[in-house]
Amino acid sequence: MNYKEFIKKSKKRELKPVYLFYGEEEYLMDYTLEVLKDIYVDKSFEPLNYVILEGKEIDFETILNACETLPFMSEKKIVIIKELPLFKSKKEEGTISSDWDLPPSKNPLTKYVEKLEDYLCLLFVEKGNNVKKSNALYKSINKVGGVVEFTKLRGKDLDTWIENSFKKNNKKMSKADINYFIQQSSYFDSNRSKTLYDLENEIIKISNYLSSKEEVTKEIIDLLMAKPLEMNVFNLLNSISQKNGENAIRLFNEMYMSNEPVLFILHMIVRQLRNMLNYKVLRLTGYSEGDVYSKMKLSEYEYKKISNQSRNFTIPQLERAMLHCLDTDKIIKSTSVNDRLALEMLLTNLCFKI
Repeated sequence: MNYKEFIKKSKKRELKPVYLFYGEEEYLMDYTLEVLKDIYVDKSFEPLNYVILEGKEIDFETILNACETLPFMSEKKIVIIKELPLFKSKKEEGTISSDWDLPPSKNPLTKYVEKLEDYLCLLFVEKGNNVKKSNALYKSINKVGGVVEFTKLRGKDLDTWIENSFKKNNKKMSKADINYFIQQSSYFDSNRSKTLYDLENEIIKISNYLSSKEEVTKEIIDLLMAKPLEMNVFNLLNSISQKNGENAIRLFNEMYMSNEPVLFILHMIVRQLRNMLNYKVLRLTGYSEGDVYSKMKLSEYEYKKISNQSRNFTIPQLERAMLHCLDTDKIIKSTSVNDRLALEMLLTNLCFKI
């Protein structure tokens, strides 16, 4: 089930005694736990009825002691166990308590979760998607309780969350600018572990900059929102394709002043050039857009950027650009030339010699 279904069951007082929370969206996990606590636990008695245990630091006896104590002046007792090694592979576990060295099928916790009383809500919380669904504990929880997956918000849900988050800060935003905000955030970038917490930080930063009556616009987003390196590299290649050396060097220096390593910037430039070259070669050999997208294994957003930017270059230009990058890599690694100067020389060559 998803977090909305879990909250709905909580409000209807239909909770089972055990659940597993897992997924990539930490913000929604924390939000759901807060909603659950507000529903079932009296704040005056929270220390007695809302228990959080770190899975790597406990044994079965500790869990048993926490669960066997009845709730005090509250409807439910909530026990949360974070990052229990049993849900991970041996390689991921590292050094763990001897209780968890047993196979999940022989561990006493596996049978215990099937006998819990209704006064209890035992929650296992695992951040990330690398949960072993084949182990006995997972199956026991799924049989007598439930598994809640916390995926990234998408579509209308994400739009509404962003709009409401700005409203909390007395800011307005158009639908088009919400979409632009999402694009600039890299929230769906598979190479970055962005969560709603990161988006919330950007929203707070933008809102604090503006006065109480101002609307959030594309210009404000461009001015204030932190741009990922990939986005800056796309902008850099736009300047190169337009032979705008001055702007290309300005963009590079902004990245440099943000402490991005020069060799990593060079690596990203090479990566985008290689992607454009692959795209053009595949299209030239007769592959359809759908086939090329499948073969290149890029995010939809990055693929669109690559396909659009590749129109600004010919195949020979991209090949020459790759050779210039190779020469720059050799210069940085084998000579005393300043790496910043070497990149500026590369950008000049890419703008005027390819």
